[in-house]
Amino acid sequence: MSTLATIEGELNHRAVGCGPSERLRLARDLIPGLHVFTTSFGREDQAIAHVIFTAGLDINVVTLDTGRLFPETYAVWAETERRYGRRIAGYYPDQAALEDHVKREGIDGFYQSIASRRRCCGIRKVEPLGRALVGAAAWIAGLRATQSDERADIRFAEFDPARDLLKISPLFDWSAVRVADFITRETIPHNVLHARGFASIGCAPCTRAIRPGESERAGRWWWEDEDKKECGLHVGADGRLQRRASVAPERENEVVS
Repeated sequence: MSTLATIEGELNHRAVGCGPSERLRLARDLIPGLHVFTTSFGREDQAIAHVIFTAGLDINVVTLDTGRLFPETYAVWAETERRYGRRIAGYYPDQAALEDHVKREGIDGFYQSIASRRRCCGIRKVEPLGRALVGAAAWIAGLRATQSDERADIRFAEFDPARDLLKISPLFDWSAVRVADFITRETIPHNVLHARGFASIGCAPCTRAIRPGESERAGRWWWEDEDKKECGLHVGADGRLQRRASVAPERENEVVS
């Protein structure tokens, strides 16, 4: 724990003013062990995958295939593998657990209650993520501070107490416009749904295009009357982002950009 805390502080201190490639190299240099990047093939994740693949970084790239993704998402998956000549491993829901869930709650039971939706996310996303991160020392994700109020204070490196690893968000201080510009400039494969107003893309039944003035994640589970738009990958049982309980004030100021 003390070693991870030291590395966490050093990463946040040195990440200021760096680009995603420098940040990922920095994390790879300072955090020994397995690094895993989980992609959902959205803009942020495509930008990160581009950096990993073109720089040849020693980072495993995987995805969580829930079985309910948009056809357009699968198309980006295939196009990305062709573009970079790399396979992206898919992690799938446990068959028995999923069959039992659908038998009990129906194929679209998640519309009926928040509890049912969270159980669905738990089976289709959270449990497969646990398998994807077995043995990992670092988990790379496409979180950005401007995606939602809940993510507003995220930092480049944060200790995840539930998984005992460091979560790395190389685009934490980027805007949506900056990510889109990077995608265009580097001609990176991207989901055509973004051009149709889908700012955040998850499972097809649980995602819609956002309306003018809505937050980036407003299209996720839009029928739920709550502010926190999280599936459970990045939050604990209390619905809050998994992170260290307290942050040293001197480190807090160093990562503002």
